[in-house]
Amino acid sequence: MAGSGGRLPLALLAPVAAGARALARGLVFLCSERCAWLLGAPCLRRAYHAWLAGAVLLGPLLHPFANPHAILANQRNFFSRTFVASAWGWTCILAGGFALLVSYGATGRALAPLRPLARLAVGTGLQLAAAAAFGLVEELTGYCYAPLPAGTLLPPVPDRPGCLAAGHRWRGYLPSRPTFLLTFCSLLLAEELAVFRRYLARGHPAGTPLRLVFLLNVLLLALWNLLLLGTAVYGPAYGPQLVGAAVATLAWYLTYQGWYRARWSPGRPGAGLFLKGELRA
Repeated sequence: MAGSGGRLPLALLAPVAAGARALARGLVFLCSERCAWLLGAPCLRRAYHAWLAGAVLLGPLLHPFANPHAILANQRNFFSRTFVASAWGWTCILAGGFALLVSYGATGRALAPLRPLARLAVGTGLQLAAAAAFGLVEELTGYCYAPLPAGTLLPPVPDRPGCLAAGHRWRGYLPSRPTFLLTFCSLLLAEELAVFRRYLARGHPAGTPLRLVFLLNVLLLALWNLLLLGTAVYGPAYGPQLVGAAVATLAWYLTYQGWYRARWSPGRPGAGLFLKGELRA
């Protein structure tokens, strides 16, 4: 009796565990279907672009009404320290993994993922070029500063490295690299994830692992938007943020809306995966 009594709870737990797995799988499928539909809708993508512009342009107006004790009010909060500086790395890992799975799942060709990898390589070059350009702007527009007693002359320092090596500070106009990264990563993710709606409509294989990777990308996109809004609301300088977002938008427009439409390019998301006429949504 003791043995049968000990086996009874296990026999009862098995159907419960199976039901929980079925429920979790159903939630993954439902959430991925709804998110794919939203991100693949052309009108909603245009509304999303308007939201990004509004967040950067109008976010500072919310500063007087924002909670100064909120977690995003601290520029050194956990999310900023963990994600913002490495935003491009997180985006490459998740968006790259999703694009690889979709490309191979739709075509079955081992070389199909080269297109999304090429787009990520171009994005890497653009963000490195932007970082170098921002640093150059700061050096060309800056001057060496040190808090010295009145009447003390600061010896002339010709460049930023020499100023910092002397223990002073360099003050120049520095466009916001966090705003650039968050804006560019958000625009890129919105483009890369929009293809999943057409992927599902074509009946390509879409098991739970692929859908989970897609939902992780959706969560990352939501996080970038939250951090971008926090940067706009609580950021110390409006002008540098605006310049950073403008440069990111220009980089996105020249690639996804310009060059990627050309024949000799990595192609837009979905290029080579769908029949002619289905690529554009």
